[in-house]
Amino acid sequence: MSVQIIEKDGRPEWALVPYDEYLRMVEALEDRKDIQAIEAAQGEETIPHTIVKRLLDENPIRVWREYRGLTMAALAKRCGVSVSAISQIEGGQRKPSVRLLKAVAEALEVDIDDLVP
Repeated sequence: MSVQIIEKDGRPEWALVPYDEYLRMVEALEDRKDIQAIEAAQGEETIPHTIVKRLLDENPIRVWREYRGLTMAALAKRCGVSVSAISQIEGGQRKPSVRLLKAVAEALEVDIDDLVP
């Protein structure tokens, strides 16, 4: 790489590079940003389209429970409540308390926001 340094008051102030080298540097920086974005996203869970569609139309607790492969009994046990409590919540006959909503979110490995229609 050929660089010309321009000084002011004895200190480097500007670095001039040929335009082609500048373009390569810009491309390398953009590639690095893309790599960082990919690395950041790799830890995120991807949700199938069919599940996303169901979340728009159905009780999110039921959708997440079924997606995670849990029975009502298994979810109830993890949350420390009865199966009928889970059934009533999924059926819309009962609203969960904040404490229960937190427990359900933890059991289903989702954020509470993901459980509120």
